[in-house]
Amino acid sequence: MPRRTILSRAFYEHPPDAVARALLGKLLVRRFERRILAGRIVETEAYFGLDDPAAHAFAGKTKRNAVLFGPPGFAYVYFIYGMHFCLNISCEPEGQAGCVLLRALEPVEGIAAMTQLRGLAQHGSSRLIASGPGRLCQALGITRETHNGIDVTSSRSGLHIEDDGWLPPEIAVTPRVGIRKAAERPLRFAMAGSRFVSR
Repeated sequence: MPRRTILSRAFYEHPPDAVARALLGKLLVRRFERRILAGRIVETEAYFGLDDPAAHAFAGKTKRNAVLFGPPGFAYVYFIYGMHFCLNISCEPEGQAGCVLLRALEPVEGIAAMTQLRGLAQHGSSRLIASGPGRLCQALGITRETHNGIDVTSSRSGLHIEDDGWLPPEIAVTPRVGIRKAAERPLRFAMAGSRFVSR
């Protein structure tokens, strides 16, 4: 079995598009009620700071988005449409806002528990478990109240990203989805050919 190591803070000290691309193939790992839930990251989106109209940091630092302006490697979780949580990881050096939205996972560990958290039939399609940012958070039990501001570079945090040496064979780059501002920028990265990428 390949050795898995938690990504260091230095991994996230780069522009969001570089981090978003580099995160593909890594494992998002969550400790949940004495179980491990894990999925391989197959889709990401990059968001810059003050020069990106689609970014939460665009209007400047607030209490809500303060994580984005802090050190890299921290979880920024927000609530959208009154029903979904979305998980982002801060990047760029401290004081310079930027983040990567995790859009989809290929479930690899704790699949039965993730299926239950999603409210899906146990023998249904595994593609539906975490294909989309809202589904991803629901499948791993991630909420703003419990995970916003967590240091994902720490083994003690219960939520981190690991590298097991696996590399995606091909990466597709497209404009970001589900936004109106700066929608034309090619800042969505996906594992080409993966059936777990969101539709």
